[in-house]
Amino acid sequence: MVAPTVKLSNGHEMPIVGFGLWKVNNDTCADQIYNAIKAGYRLFDGACDYGNEVEAGQGVARAIKDGIVKREELFIVSKLWNSFHEADKVEPIARKQLADWGVDYFDLYIVHFPVALKYLDPSVRYPPGWTTAEDKIEFANAPIHETWGAMETLVDKKLARSIGVSNFSTQLLMDLLRYARVRPATLQIEHHPYLTQIRLVDYAQKEGITVTAYSSFGPLSFLELDLKHAKDTPLLFEHATITAIAEKHGRTPAQVLLRWSTQRNVAVIPKSNDPTRLAQNLTVTDFELETSELEAISALDKGLRFNDPIAYGLGIPIF
Repeated sequence: MVAPTVKLSNGHEMPIVGFGLWKVNNDTCADQIYNAIKAGYRLFDGACDYGNEVEAGQGVARAIKDGIVKREELFIVSKLWNSFHEADKVEPIARKQLADWGVDYFDLYIVHFPVALKYLDPSVRYPPGWTTAEDKIEFANAPIHETWGAMETLVDKKLARSIGVSNFSTQLLMDLLRYARVRPATLQIEHHPYLTQIRLVDYAQKEGITVTAYSSFGPLSFLELDLKHAKDTPLLFEHATITAIAEKHGRTPAQVLLRWSTQRNVAVIPKSNDPTRLAQNLTVTDFELETSELEAISALDKGLRFNDPIAYGLGIPIF
């Protein structure tokens, strides 16, 4: 099965279910990408900061070589890291990332965070991370409008078919839309029943910006990072509301959580090493939740954010 697509504001089609590359180990990444393509996945969500784009590209190349898929059938996503926000740094790093993937263009290239950090040459350390070698945060004087102008140039040069943003607030979106020559096609945010961000989602969708959810399973992705509030939060997979709905529909809790998003036209990018779960995560558009069920899931909202620089001890209060 291949996931259905949503039409972006610029006319390009994007699969509503993809495979996320955050925390995918380098030694298994190529095989995971290859197997995901065989299972029917076509969207792959990567980033400079994940440190596995070379291996992801190897998996893509093998699948293309074996005739499983053509490049034009894939939707490859990557992200601009904070250290490359200055206008003259955007295109060079995008070209490096394209080379890492082994492709000529990104289907979507995203500003990862609305934070500009001091430039670090990729030959010194890559990915750069948040801090210097002395474990300090050093900012760059690159406003978002400067970065966005350079992102637009990537579209002009056909290095990216679409551009978007991640971890932006409603206020930042409002400001960006005042001057953007090329409008952001997508907004990627942490979005799960414990953090619904409904007003942000509604605003983006009304502006024709497709929303993609990351961390659809809430605290689960963050347990291995040893975040206290993730460990102290009940797992969504075990929440009575989710398990009851899953049992009613003959689906897994994961499928219910993903369907809660996709039924509201929010794209999702889960990942799994398990072939069964890999297939299950892809089949989340072939059943309907009742309106009352969607509302019951949304009512679990706690405003509980896990992917927060403050939680990592970085002291950057962007949310």
